Amino acid sequence: MAASRKPVTDSFDSTSPASGYAAITPSDGTELTYVTRAIYVGGAGNIVAVDEAGNAVTFTGATAGSIIPIRCKRVNSTNTTATGLVALW
Repeated sequence: MAASRKPVTDSFDSTSPASGYAAITPSDGTELTYVTRAIYVGGAGNIVAVDEAGNAVTFTGATAGSIIPIRCKRVNSTNTTATGLVALW
């Protein structure tokens, strides 16, 4: 397997809270500008997150108002039903 390059900026600093945020438009092909450190969930549902290695996983039943502390480079539109998603980095 060929070494993979990071396709998005990763500004993670584990010693401070999130310093940036942006609305997430789920997409099966377009990556986020930054690797997230968490995702805020505005409306309940499922979230299909893609990690830096390209692995997709479904977070089932995310509740409205919750923050999911995950690092991902994309949120797929297919099977993502949660709404009002905000990337925190």
